[in-house]
Amino acid sequence: MREATREREFREYAEARQGQLRRSAYLLCGDWYEAQDLTQTTLMKMYTAWGRLHRDGNIDAYARVVMTRTYIDQHRKGRWREEPVEELPQRPSIPESPDLRLTLRDALLRLPPRYRAVLVLRFWEDWSVEQTAEALRISPGTVKSQSSRGLSRLRELVGDRMWELSER
Repeated sequence: MREATREREFREYAEARQGQLRRSAYLLCGDWYEAQDLTQTTLMKMYTAWGRLHRDGNIDAYARVVMTRTYIDQHRKGRWREEPVEELPQRPSIPESPDLRLTLRDALLRLPPRYRAVLVLRFWEDWSVEQTAEALRISPGTVKSQSSRGLSRLRELVGDRMWELSER
């Protein structure tokens, strides 16, 4: 009976949060298929710890920590999936007529994984410096410097295009 309750509670959580987790994963990796894999890996890791998580609370924070650490670990170890192609697809550096959100997303995808993870947690998930530092196992000072450098790099990538789009 207890196992059935555990299964039901986890299933309900996963169904309710899968979309949000996948959107956050997409911001980290920039590919919907990789985002789906990252989401599934996150949920799988959460399932193994579900009994403890359910008792301790703050399940959403744990999910984001697991997702972010998994993403960084995959890229640190060179395990992300790349398939060689004969010709690279032509992708404009800044789309011609997208809205501000798409322009920022494209610029975000050009950042190194660590900067991207810091910016997603700090500004998309609205985490504090301390929460971000704990999740990524880095110091608060590192979070601040990587936030600053990441935002600076975003400004370089977006340039005047962001201001043009925001004035529309």
